[in-house]
Amino acid sequence: MTAVPAELPRGREIAAVDDLDLAVRLLADTPTHEGRDPELLRRWARAADAFGSTLPAGPPPERVEERDDGLDRGLLARYRSRPVPTVELYTDTLAAAERLVRRYGWEHWYPPGSLRVAVLAHEAVHERLHHGPVRAEFRRALGHEVLRVGRLRRLGHVAGADEVAAHAHARRAAGLGRSPLLLTAALAAAVDHREK
Repeated sequence: MTAVPAELPRGREIAAVDDLDLAVRLLADTPTHEGRDPELLRRWARAADAFGSTLPAGPPPERVEERDDGLDRGLLARYRSRPVPTVELYTDTLAAAERLVRRYGWEHWYPPGSLRVAVLAHEAVHERLHHGPVRAEFRRALGHEVLRVGRLRRLGHVAGADEVAAHAHARRAAGLGRSPLLLTAALAAAVDHREK
Protein backbone atom coordinates (compact mmCIF):
# COMPACT_ATOMS: atom_id res chain seq x y z
CA MET A 1 0.00 0.00 0.00
CA THR A 2 1.38 3.39 -0.96
CA ALA A 3 1.90 5.87 1.86
CA VAL A 4 0.93 9.50 1.60
CA PRO A 5 4.14 11.56 1.37
CA ALA A 6 5.43 13.32 4.48
CA GLU A 7 5.45 16.75 2.82
CA LEU A 8 2.15 17.43 1.13
CA PRO A 9 2.05 20.33 -1.28
CA ARG A 10 -0.94 22.59 -1.61
CA GLY A 11 -3.28 20.72 0.74
CA ARG A 12 -3.78 23.61 3.11
CA GLU A 13 -3.95 26.03 0.19
CA ILE A 14 -6.62 23.88 -1.44
CA ALA A 15 -8.62 23.90 1.82
CA ALA A 16 -8.73 27.70 1.61
CA VAL A 17 -10.73 27.42 -1.65
CA ASP A 18 -14.48 27.17 -1.04
CA ASP A 19 -16.51 24.27 -2.37
CA LEU A 20 -18.24 26.26 -5.12
CA ASP A 21 -14.90 27.49 -6.47
CA LEU A 22 -13.60 23.90 -6.46
CA ALA A 23 -16.68 22.92 -8.51
CA VAL A 24 -16.06 25.77 -10.95
CA ARG A 25 -12.43 24.63 -11.31
CA LEU A 26 -13.60 21.08 -12.02
CA LEU A 27 -15.86 22.34 -14.81
CA ALA A 28 -13.19 24.67 -16.19
CA ASP A 29 -10.73 21.77 -16.38
CA THR A 30 -13.24 19.54 -18.19
CA PRO A 31 -12.71 19.17 -21.94
CA THR A 32 -15.30 21.10 -23.99
CA HIS A 33 -15.32 23.99 -21.52
CA GLU A 34 -12.15 25.68 -22.76
CA GLY A 35 -12.88 29.35 -23.25
CA ARG A 36 -16.32 29.25 -21.61
CA ASP A 37 -17.45 32.28 -19.67
CA PRO A 38 -16.42 31.79 -16.00
CA GLU A 39 -19.80 33.13 -14.88
CA LEU A 40 -21.58 30.48 -16.96
CA LEU A 41 -19.40 27.80 -15.36
CA ARG A 42 -20.22 29.26 -11.92
CA ARG A 43 -23.94 29.19 -12.72
CA TRP A 44 -23.74 25.54 -13.82
CA ALA A 45 -21.64 24.62 -10.79
CA ARG A 46 -24.13 26.29 -8.44
CA ALA A 47 -27.09 24.57 -10.16
CA ALA A 48 -25.39 21.15 -10.11
CA ASP A 49 -24.43 21.57 -6.45
CA ALA A 50 -27.98 22.58 -5.51
CA PHE A 51 -29.42 19.66 -7.47
CA GLY A 52 -27.12 17.12 -5.85
CA SER A 53 -27.62 18.59 -2.37
CA THR A 54 -31.40 18.28 -2.59
CA LEU A 55 -31.59 14.97 -4.46
CA PRO A 56 -33.40 12.50 -2.21
CA ALA A 57 -31.42 9.46 -1.16
CA GLY A 58 -31.83 6.58 -3.52
CA PRO A 59 -31.14 2.91 -3.09
CA PRO A 60 -27.52 1.96 -2.40
CA PRO A 61 -25.57 0.37 -5.24
CA GLU A 62 -26.70 -3.22 -5.75
CA ARG A 63 -23.24 -4.52 -6.47
CA VAL A 64 -19.91 -3.28 -5.06
CA GLU A 65 -16.59 -4.78 -6.12
CA GLU A 66 -13.58 -3.91 -4.00
CA ARG A 67 -10.26 -3.56 -5.78
CA ASP A 68 -6.80 -2.43 -4.68
CA ASP A 69 -5.34 -0.84 -7.82
CA GLY A 70 -6.95 2.59 -7.60
CA LEU A 71 -3.82 4.63 -6.92
CA ASP A 72 -2.20 3.25 -10.05
CA ARG A 73 -5.34 3.98 -12.05
CA GLY A 74 -6.06 7.37 -10.45
CA LEU A 75 -9.46 6.20 -9.20
CA LEU A 76 -11.29 6.17 -5.89
CA ALA A 77 -14.42 4.55 -7.31
CA ARG A 78 -16.11 4.01 -10.63
CA TYR A 79 -19.64 3.24 -11.74
CA ARG A 80 -20.02 0.69 -14.54
CA SER A 81 -23.41 0.17 -16.14
CA ARG A 82 -22.45 -3.01 -18.03
CA PRO A 83 -22.72 -5.91 -17.98
CA VAL A 84 -24.41 -5.44 -14.58
CA PRO A 85 -24.62 -2.07 -12.76
CA THR A 86 -21.59 -2.16 -10.44
CA VAL A 87 -19.57 0.20 -8.31
CA GLU A 88 -15.86 -0.52 -8.25
CA LEU A 89 -14.46 0.71 -4.91
CA TYR A 90 -10.67 1.12 -4.83
CA THR A 91 -9.68 0.36 -1.26
CA ASP A 92 -6.05 1.50 -1.62
CA THR A 93 -7.15 4.97 -2.71
CA LEU A 94 -9.79 5.08 0.02
CA ALA A 95 -7.13 4.24 2.62
CA ALA A 96 -4.83 6.94 1.20
CA ALA A 97 -7.70 9.46 1.43
CA GLU A 98 -8.33 8.50 5.06
CA ARG A 99 -4.61 8.96 5.85
CA LEU A 100 -4.70 12.34 4.16
CA VAL A 101 -7.69 13.40 6.28
CA ARG A 102 -5.77 12.47 9.45
CA ARG A 103 -2.56 14.14 8.25
CA TYR A 104 -4.36 17.45 7.62
CA GLY A 105 -6.56 17.20 10.71
CA TRP A 106 -9.73 17.29 8.60
CA GLU A 107 -11.65 14.75 10.71
CA HIS A 108 -14.17 17.47 11.61
CA TRP A 109 -15.07 17.66 7.89
CA TYR A 110 -14.63 13.97 7.08
CA PRO A 111 -15.39 11.91 10.22
CA PRO A 112 -13.97 8.38 10.48
CA GLY A 113 -15.99 5.96 8.38
CA SER A 114 -17.72 8.68 6.37
CA LEU A 115 -15.58 8.41 3.25
CA ARG A 116 -16.84 4.98 2.24
CA VAL A 117 -20.43 6.17 2.73
CA ALA A 118 -19.69 9.26 0.63
CA VAL A 119 -18.04 7.25 -2.16
CA LEU A 120 -20.96 4.85 -2.44
CA ALA A 121 -23.51 7.70 -2.35
CA HIS A 122 -21.51 9.53 -5.03
CA GLU A 123 -21.51 6.53 -7.36
CA ALA A 124 -25.21 5.83 -6.73
CA VAL A 125 -25.94 9.34 -8.05
CA HIS A 126 -24.01 8.56 -11.23
CA GLU A 127 -26.28 5.56 -11.73
CA ARG A 128 -29.39 7.71 -11.24
CA LEU A 129 -28.11 10.44 -13.57
CA HIS A 130 -27.34 7.79 -16.18
CA HIS A 131 -30.94 6.54 -16.43
CA GLY A 132 -34.52 7.67 -16.08
CA PRO A 133 -36.31 10.79 -14.93
CA VAL A 134 -33.52 12.14 -12.72
CA ARG A 135 -31.42 12.68 -15.84
CA ALA A 136 -34.11 14.90 -17.42
CA GLU A 137 -34.65 16.79 -14.14
CA PHE A 138 -30.91 17.45 -13.94
CA ARG A 139 -30.80 18.87 -17.47
CA ARG A 140 -33.71 21.17 -16.63
CA ALA A 141 -31.92 22.34 -13.48
CA LEU A 142 -28.78 23.17 -15.46
CA GLY A 143 -30.72 24.89 -18.24
CA HIS A 144 -28.02 24.44 -20.91
CA GLU A 145 -29.98 25.27 -24.03
CA VAL A 146 -28.37 23.81 -27.15
CA LEU A 147 -31.22 24.42 -29.58
CA ARG A 148 -34.28 26.66 -29.68
CA VAL A 149 -36.96 26.73 -32.37
CA GLY A 150 -39.85 28.96 -31.40
CA ARG A 151 -41.23 27.72 -28.10
CA LEU A 152 -39.42 24.40 -28.39
CA ARG A 153 -36.00 24.05 -26.83
CA ARG A 154 -33.51 21.27 -26.47
CA LEU A 155 -31.44 21.01 -23.30
CA GLY A 156 -27.97 19.54 -23.50
CA HIS A 157 -25.47 17.73 -21.34
CA VAL A 158 -22.94 19.78 -19.35
CA ALA A 159 -19.70 17.80 -19.13
CA GLY A 160 -18.50 17.52 -15.53
CA ALA A 161 -21.74 18.77 -13.96
CA ASP A 162 -22.70 15.23 -12.95
CA GLU A 163 -19.49 15.06 -10.89
CA VAL A 164 -20.40 18.29 -9.09
CA ALA A 165 -23.91 16.98 -8.37
CA ALA A 166 -22.58 13.61 -7.17
CA HIS A 167 -20.09 15.29 -4.82
CA ALA A 168 -22.81 17.55 -3.42
CA HIS A 169 -25.09 14.58 -2.82
CA ALA A 170 -22.27 12.61 -1.18
CA ARG A 171 -21.51 15.56 1.12
CA ARG A 172 -25.09 15.57 2.39
CA ALA A 173 -25.58 11.79 2.45
CA ALA A 174 -22.43 11.19 4.51
CA GLY A 175 -22.83 14.27 6.72
CA LEU A 176 -19.55 15.82 5.59
CA GLY A 177 -18.49 19.33 6.55
CA ARG A 178 -16.91 19.97 3.14
CA SER A 179 -17.45 18.65 -0.34
CA PRO A 180 -15.48 15.56 -1.32
CA LEU A 181 -14.13 17.80 -4.11
CA LEU A 182 -11.68 19.22 -1.55
CA LEU A 183 -10.43 15.78 -0.61
CA THR A 184 -10.23 14.73 -4.27
CA ALA A 185 -8.12 17.78 -5.13
CA ALA A 186 -5.83 17.26 -2.13
CA LEU A 187 -5.46 13.57 -2.94
CA ALA A 188 -4.60 14.35 -6.57
CA ALA A 189 -1.96 16.85 -5.40
CA ALA A 190 -0.50 14.27 -3.00
CA VAL A 191 -0.34 11.56 -5.67
CA ASP A 192 1.15 14.00 -8.16
CA HIS A 193 3.79 14.99 -5.58
CA ARG A 194 4.57 11.31 -4.92
CA GLU A 195 5.16 10.65 -8.63
CA LYS A 196 7.63 13.53 -9.08
